[in-house]
Amino acid sequence: MTESRTRSPLLGMAFGYMPAQIVHMAAELGLADALEDGPRSSGELAEEVGAHAPALLRLLRALTALGAVEQRGPDLFALTEEGARLRTGAPDSIRALVGLFCSPDVWRSWGDMAETLRTGESAWRRVTGMTSFEYFAKNEELSATFNAAMAEHTRAVAPGIIAAHDFERYGTVADLGGGDGTLLAAILRAVPGLRGVLYDLPAGLAAAPATLGDVADRCDVVPGDFFASVPEGADAYLLKSVLHDWDDGKAAEILRTARRAMRPDARLLVLEQVVPEMFTPDARGVVMNDLNMLVCTGGRERTAEEFRSLLGSAGFEVVESTGPVAPSGYHVIEARPMP
Repeated sequence: MTESRTRSPLLGMAFGYMPAQIVHMAAELGLADALEDGPRSSGELAEEVGAHAPALLRLLRALTALGAVEQRGPDLFALTEEGARLRTGAPDSIRALVGLFCSPDVWRSWGDMAETLRTGESAWRRVTGMTSFEYFAKNEELSATFNAAMAEHTRAVAPGIIAAHDFERYGTVADLGGGDGTLLAAILRAVPGLRGVLYDLPAGLAAAPATLGDVADRCDVVPGDFFASVPEGADAYLLKSVLHDWDDGKAAEILRTARRAMRPDARLLVLEQVVPEMFTPDARGVVMNDLNMLVCTGGRERTAEEFRSLLGSAGFEVVESTGPVAPSGYHVIEARPMP
């Protein structure tokens, strides 16, 4: 048997749960925070993070192999540039994202994927006994991790979204389901004089005052449920990474609620990844996200035609679609209310 036949990329992927949990444990223990001030031994780190020193040494060796730390001596480890992204509150931090997507509930839901493929039903509900959003509402710690993870992701994608669309056209922009306001704050800073409305459930808005900071005086923070109503009078309404959480029925319900609040000349901006009609390697991220929605929320990623159909069913027509926006792959789908 040739060497090329003995080394299977698929086999390497099958072992992918190992590095995922290694990185997760580094984030969970706060190793990057503990290493922020310089190299330390496994014993010093174990004392600070509450771990068993010999076991932690073995984890640190694995993190060295993954490029998150580097070994400076037989038992001396330092952060790499990539490992530093696991620090709490770093500008490019991914700690909450790792904590969310490797959390026990997500892990168990993916582990029950076989039944989801047989039935088409979300694994999360079977595993936890409730929908993901019901579960977050009852689990304060996981809810906080979710909100922090969404903020981390949004910080990374916001510059590309702002560059891809002319927000100077509007006087007021409402971000529906906007969480702590990371995206809206970035837009307001980029467009002086623009006003914002940040709309979400109270738990999602908890960190908004700190996030909005210097633009808080130009932003109204309004608690509410976008299945029931949304604020009226904005020139543009944002839905970023909202529709993919829901099946077509629930997504159309959100859109119809927004439609009722909008003036005829207002615009809806749907910010989502778009599944290509024919798969290409650069679409790997969106198809993985699509499976995550299937397993965890019962939602889905959609093709351009599926977005047109969904928007049309709720009384919108697509005006323009811009994307994919680097590096996130998001599209900015601009739609207007149909008469």
